Amino acid sequence: MPSVYQLKPAFQNLLRPITKGLARIGVSANQVTVAAVLISGTAAGLIVFHSPAIWTFFLVPGVLFLRMALNAIDGMLAREHNMKTGLGTFLNELGDVFSDSMLYLAFAWFPGIPIWPLFGVVLLSVISEMTGVVAIQAGADRRYDGPMGKSDRAVLFGGIALALGFGIPTGPWQLWVLIGSNLLLLVTIVNRVHRALKQA
Repeated sequence: MPSVYQLKPAFQNLLRPITKGLARIGVSANQVTVAAVLISGTAAGLIVFHSPAIWTFFLVPGVLFLRMALNAIDGMLAREHNMKTGLGTFLNELGDVFSDSMLYLAFAWFPGIPIWPLFGVVLLSVISEMTGVVAIQAGADRRYDGPMGKSDRAVLFGGIALALGFGIPTGPWQLWVLIGSNLLLLVTIVNRVHRALKQA
């Protein structure tokens, strides 16, 4: 199924000069990964303490885009600049889960966001990423299949925040968007299991 993740190679090409510059000045992949977690946690804290100030809505897409860039950069530093470490593997997987969970749970402070479907998205997001990692134990590659992978969720939540920031009225659309996201996450989990078993 199509996913924003399929655009990753083109995105990496745009970021490669920055990655080379960071490698030249001695920035490690692990430092970039930790920075992404700290930025996400800070943004989530600002949302919780200042929502529904208008600037908090526009903070979300900026931070999510920066997160996606940092995730691509830390991967390229690890692979292309000999910075792979055992600790980095844990930081990369756990850092993404912590970062996403903090940012998305902060949406509970935005007006009109239904709590339980939001919690469902966070829980199923964690399970979908765990499924992708478990695929390695089954003898397959780490699975990033969609339709609601990490990048897709970033686009979705960034879009919700922008909609609220531009004054689109709250209403049932938020509930249905989150319910749809839960369903797509279930499809994603099944898809990752299926693709992993097929590959293995």
